[in-house]
Amino acid sequence: MSKATIVVLQGDQTGQELLDEALRVIDPAVTRCDVNFETFDLSLGNRRKTKNAVVHEAAARVKETGLGIKAATITPPEKGDVGSPNALLRELVDGQVILRTGRRIPSVRPFGGVHAPIAVIRMAVDGEYSEKAWREGEGLDEVAYSTRRLSRRNCRAVAEFTFRYAQRNHAKVFGGPKYTVSPVYEGMLKEELDAAHERYPDVAYDPQLIDATYALLLETEGEALVIPALNRDGDNLSDLVIKMFGTIAGAESVIFSFDEHFDVKVALTEAPHGTAPSLEGKNIANPMAMIMAGAAVLRYVKTEAASRASRAIYESVLEAVQNGVKTNDLGGSASTTGFTDEVIKRVQSKLEVWDTLGSG
Repeated sequence: MSKATIVVLQGDQTGQELLDEALRVIDPAVTRCDVNFETFDLSLGNRRKTKNAVVHEAAARVKETGLGIKAATITPPEKGDVGSPNALLRELVDGQVILRTGRRIPSVRPFGGVHAPIAVIRMAVDGEYSEKAWREGEGLDEVAYSTRRLSRRNCRAVAEFTFRYAQRNHAKVFGGPKYTVSPVYEGMLKEELDAAHERYPDVAYDPQLIDATYALLLETEGEALVIPALNRDGDNLSDLVIKMFGTIAGAESVIFSFDEHFDVKVALTEAPHGTAPSLEGKNIANPMAMIMAGAAVLRYVKTEAASRASRAIYESVLEAVQNGVKTNDLGGSASTTGFTDEVIKRVQSKLEVWDTLGSG
């Protein structure tokens, strides 16, 4: 079997610094996982220099290898600039679903009574972020218009992945689109969710409108939940859910592309937070999400060594926090590199012990 290649997409500011920390953790010298790394520079300067050609090249390589890890990048606000590499990457790798999971961080008090994991299954394309918009008229008579698209294929991908994920994790499918107000447009996702429930009748299913979903999250009773959502709804909801568990830097984000059977074809991982320019160069940013993104991409290498390494990284991150090794955002004093050093030490120790015991 040929060695797996993970495509590394470099970014900007603190985003790149945290990617460097994650790469320290998933280095084969630490994980004992024999993989190659192939790097593309997606910093704002290089995207401008290449007129986004580097994004196209990187995306093509991610599609070939099926594996990628990305740093946070700057999206310039000026019209006519290079725009968001995230939206372009999702389109180029045929991304259909984004998975973000809020989970309990040991020793960190979550919001309200939430403690069981909450996964948001966000549609990666279509919706408001692909709309065509224009304005007509002048002054107070000016009117803005937009058109959006929503494909049944992407709705099917969200629904199928949602129910498979819930089944695998013994969770309830909860929430959904505002289909009562928009039965033609948003109703398409609801139709696919209902159909998926018929295919997976053993999965608990509690459909709710998106506004009710927000409200009911404040009254969660501790069940593990999986929430399917349209593109913008999922964008908003996932940030809220992760923050409910303590910090936006506490969980990874994974973009998936599927084959014709809705099995994973591409997994591109990243942290859900931005480039945090105010933290650049200070060695105080929390690297948890980016390190977990490294653990996540190893899950899809599909070797026993990679699976063991992924588990070891997840456990080590959470155990480090449990034992008081926390960055400033979690009330601790650990530096970025200090936290990473602790995770590396724990990963190496776990793998050594598991080898000794013949387990893991």
